Amino acid sequence: MTNDFMTEEEIEISDSEELYEKLTLTIDKGQEPLRIDKFLMTRIEGATRNKIQQAIDNERVLVNEKPVKTNYKVKPKDKIVVFDSRSPESSDIIPQDIPLSITYEDESILIINKPAGMVVHPGSGNPNGTLVNAVAYHLRQQNPELDENDLPRFGLVHRIDKNTTGLLVMAKTQKAMTSLAKQFFNHTVHRRYIALVWGDVEKDEGTIVAHVGRHQRFRKLFTAYPDGDHGKDAITHYKVLERLNYVTLVECRLETGRTHQIRVHMQLIGHPLFNDDFYGGDRIVKGTVFTRYKQFVDNCFLLCPRHALHARELGFIHPATQKPVHFEAELPEDMRAVIEKWRNYVGHKEH
Repeated sequence: MTNDFMTEEEIEISDSEELYEKLTLTIDKGQEPLRIDKFLMTRIEGATRNKIQQAIDNERVLVNEKPVKTNYKVKPKDKIVVFDSRSPESSDIIPQDIPLSITYEDESILIINKPAGMVVHPGSGNPNGTLVNAVAYHLRQQNPELDENDLPRFGLVHRIDKNTTGLLVMAKTQKAMTSLAKQFFNHTVHRRYIALVWGDVEKDEGTIVAHVGRHQRFRKLFTAYPDGDHGKDAITHYKVLERLNYVTLVECRLETGRTHQIRVHMQLIGHPLFNDDFYGGDRIVKGTVFTRYKQFVDNCFLLCPRHALHARELGFIHPATQKPVHFEAELPEDMRAVIEKWRNYVGHKEH
């Protein structure tokens, strides 16, 4: 069970883009009445009473589908659900003046269009210079009275890879964080990505179902486990947007949020993301290796020096208004340029 009490290294190797975990417990028939905070301390490794009480106060602990008070006493057959955040502690965050592209902001949420090369939160090997450091500075500018201990924990409920661009939502209140975490867990958040992949994808649309988890030997990589013997369940729906002979522009809709899910799933069906150096896309996958074509592909790699993946759309129920909201971010310049270069190469025109 991963939880609030994880180390930075453990956060770094998590196999989910969604920065929370859901723990479900059913109370044994013989359980004596016991305060829920004391009961959970015995069930969650490394938990402190203060952390448990915060989770209860913020309605991230449900008993029989309803919030409870810290003095609630568990009884036989109670069903307890804990939504356990794994975002970094505010005391670990140094506010830094780093430019942010803010798509939308109100008192509850912050929608950010993340650039390529920016890590979402501090972790092993990335102690600062992250999106969360930038958000800490942004919030302090809004309220200079905030000291480090008062800075909110930034409500990280999901993340995107360092070299993936696009939309990310952050909660500015505990209420918003709880609401968003539940929506992500229940797969009701709309997430649409645009990817340029190698090869001519056979079907116009399809669904990839295969567990995704850490590679057994190479721990920085993830891999697909179609038999479900390792990893966690993962579902990606894809649709072809444009065929460019050697490469294909696709949209991917996530039903689950595993780390590297789209990258791993597209590799599984033989279409790694263009210039994905982790999963075989940084070489010629489709087409001959004669000098002129190789030079063209190398020039494309220079135009888009990362895996070609962009988080285009994000939609959910607003935590405060309870109304649907929807946000979009246009393709970044590097992806637009490389797509146009392929269109010119194969003689296609935009449509």
